[in-house]
Amino acid sequence: MTHLSVEMLAADAAEPITTAGHAQLGIAVLAGIAVIVLLITKFKLHAFLSLIIGSLVLGAVAGAPLDKVITSFSAGLGTTVAGTGVLIALGAVLGRLLADSGGADQIVDTILARASRKAMPWAMVLIAGIVGLPIFFEVGIVLLIPVVLLVAKRGNFSLMRIGIPALAGLSVMHGLIPPHPGPLVAIDAVGANLGVTLALGVVVAIPTAIIAGPVFSRYAARWVDIRPPENMVPERATDDLEKRPGFGITVATVLLPVVMMLAKALVDIVVDNPEHTVQRVFDVIGSPLIALLTAVLVAMFTLGRAAGFTRGRIATTVEKSLAPIAGVVLIVGAGGGFKQTLVDAGVGQMILDVSKGWNISALLLAWLIAVAIRLATGSATVATISAAGLVAPLAAEMSTTHAALLVLAIGCGSLFFSHVNDAGFWLVKEYFGMNVGQTLKTWSVMETLISVVGIGCVLLLSLVL
Repeated sequence: MTHLSVEMLAADAAEPITTAGHAQLGIAVLAGIAVIVLLITKFKLHAFLSLIIGSLVLGAVAGAPLDKVITSFSAGLGTTVAGTGVLIALGAVLGRLLADSGGADQIVDTILARASRKAMPWAMVLIAGIVGLPIFFEVGIVLLIPVVLLVAKRGNFSLMRIGIPALAGLSVMHGLIPPHPGPLVAIDAVGANLGVTLALGVVVAIPTAIIAGPVFSRYAARWVDIRPPENMVPERATDDLEKRPGFGITVATVLLPVVMMLAKALVDIVVDNPEHTVQRVFDVIGSPLIALLTAVLVAMFTLGRAAGFTRGRIATTVEKSLAPIAGVVLIVGAGGGFKQTLVDAGVGQMILDVSKGWNISALLLAWLIAVAIRLATGSATVATISAAGLVAPLAAEMSTTHAALLVLAIGCGSLFFSHVNDAGFWLVKEYFGMNVGQTLKTWSVMETLISVVGIGCVLLLSLVL
């Protein structure tokens, strides 16, 4: 297990923009995060604007010249958007094609048709895991809720028995698996290998989703025994389609970018020679940009044309997919700017200096920082971005596998105990027709289970890898 050491220096630590002492820097970090939390929660200011203001406050309290703070923030924003913005956009296009073509419904209907009543919760977590790979959490909820409500109603299930597994599958994918925004930004900030992180993320995600999904749903159904609210059972968006893509080709399309990125990771391990022709080819094939771009182009034919879409409708679908993610890209970019401000102010080095005598796992420290920010802001993405910026120096001398585990530790912490300051909390509450207490006993406990079981798996892996 990797522990903190004073020799772990930041790989990207440039000349600090301030000479403030540890106490002043610590106060600056708390002030910056407090301002972000206050603006998001109390004044309902958009996270993009809150992160900009929080970065300026951090720099000002740390005693850094504001022109340097602005330069640092802008550099971080630009680098983050350049590194992840295109990937987020491609993921959104793939998700929209999957939804609008009826491919997602085809996956759902095929699995449910083959699942027995006893296996239904397991089928739901499998569906959510597959559908949730290329789709943002909120989109996944909107996509799967009609199915959850219909299955619960027609099969006379407790809503929690069906709903919790679906939510667990989506949430685990959102927090741990690229190409979701949080993991992508953390990978970039920490300098982790995407393929290795993806592979280890799947290893962590499977037992975590099982425990927080089908297993926990038994208890959740006893604590909150409710039926689907009649007014919330909507018609599915693709019911008007004359045809839709087949199950096999849909699953193959969704998994294509994952397979390409995992292939790159495997070749990197087996060949282990950056100059070798095979490794260079797979470095291109398995890069996130090429993998997702390939999947999008393939999806236009395997999903769009298979559903009978004309070229014009495919173009319209792509166009519609980009507008909703503008806010996500801006938040992620601003989070990258905040992260760079933290790094340039010397906060990463401060953490190393202060914690050099601690006998605590770097992975556990990363998880605790992400948990604190998640509880304060309610945003898994903000928690991931901020925590990644704070602990990035710890990865400087880590092995490839431990750097990937650091990303997963941050992702697990970012999912801890969703409550009233999280938009997802209210989304689940309203769709399932629960009150606040019932949502806390089910959704919030499920998120906490994901976080705790996930970090447990990460720490176990760190002992053997």
